[in-house]
Amino acid sequence: MSKRNFALAAATLVSVIYGVTFTIAKDVMPAYIKPFGFIVLRVGVSAVLFWVAALLITRQKIALTDFPRIAAAALFGVALNMLTFFEGLSLTSPIMASVLMVTTPIIVLVLSAIIMRQRIVKRRAAGILLGLVGTVMLILYGKSVGNAQNALWGNFLVFVNAVSYGLYLILVKKLMDKYNAFAFVKWIYLFGFIMVLPFGWAQAEAADFSAMPLDIILKTAFVVVISTFLTYLLNLLSMKELKPTTVAVFIYLQPLFATLFSIGLGKDSLDVVKILSALLIFGGVYLVSIKPKDKNVA
Repeated sequence: MSKRNFALAAATLVSVIYGVTFTIAKDVMPAYIKPFGFIVLRVGVSAVLFWVAALLITRQKIALTDFPRIAAAALFGVALNMLTFFEGLSLTSPIMASVLMVTTPIIVLVLSAIIMRQRIVKRRAAGILLGLVGTVMLILYGKSVGNAQNALWGNFLVFVNAVSYGLYLILVKKLMDKYNAFAFVKWIYLFGFIMVLPFGWAQAEAADFSAMPLDIILKTAFVVVISTFLTYLLNLLSMKELKPTTVAVFIYLQPLFATLFSIGLGKDSLDVVKILSALLIFGGVYLVSIKPKDKNVA
C-alpha cells in the first residue's frame, strides 16, 4: 500500500470511528458523566497515552519557536473544538449541529486559500459542494429540526467549532512536515488538558466511576482511547501525505457511517434518499482525494 493510500484509509477509518462514537457516547453522557467532565477525562487520558507512546517511539526535540504554534493547535484542535461543540450541541438540535459541522471542509478550503495562499481548483470545490449536498440530504431527510432552547447561540458555538477545527488542520500541517507526530502531539494534548481543566474538573470529579456498569466502562474506554487517542493519531498520520482540505472532506463520511451503524443495529432503514446521499458523498470525497499535480493547490 502506498503512503497516500494508507493516509486515505486512515482518514476513512477516523470517519468510521466518529460515526459510531455518537451512538456510543450517548449511553455514557449525561447519565454517568457530564459533557465537560467527559472532555477532561478524554483529553487527560489521551495526553498520558501520547506521552508514554512518545517516550517509546521518538526522542525528537521541538524547537522553542514552534511552541506558540503547538499551543494554538491545542486551543483550536482540542480545547475550543471540544468545548464549543459539546456546549453548542446542548443548546441546539443535533440535526442543526450536524449540518453546521459539515461546513468544515468549505472553511478549510477558504482558510487554505487565505492563510496558505493556495489556489482553489474547480474539481476540489465541486467535490466539497457535492459532498455537502449529500450530507445535508442524509442529515435532514425524514427528521425534524425540533425545539431547542437558545438555538441561535448553540448554532453559533457549533459554527465556532467548525472554524476552530479548520484552523487546527492548517496549523498542524506545518508541524507534520517538520516533526514525528508523537514528538508534538503529546504537547498539544498536555496544553489542551490544561485549557479544558477549569471547565470540566468539577464534573469529572462528580462522576461516580465505581457505580458504572461494565458496558458503560467499556463504552467510556472506547470513546477515550479509540475515539480520541487513536483518531487524532490517525488524522495526524493522514495529514503527512494529504492536504488539510482533503482530510477535512472526510467529515462528510461521518453521518454516512453513523447512519449505516444505526441501520446495522436495526434502528434505521435503507431507502432511496440514503443511497443517493451516499453516492453524492462518496463522489465528493473521490473528487477531493485525487492527488493534484500542482502542489500549490488547496
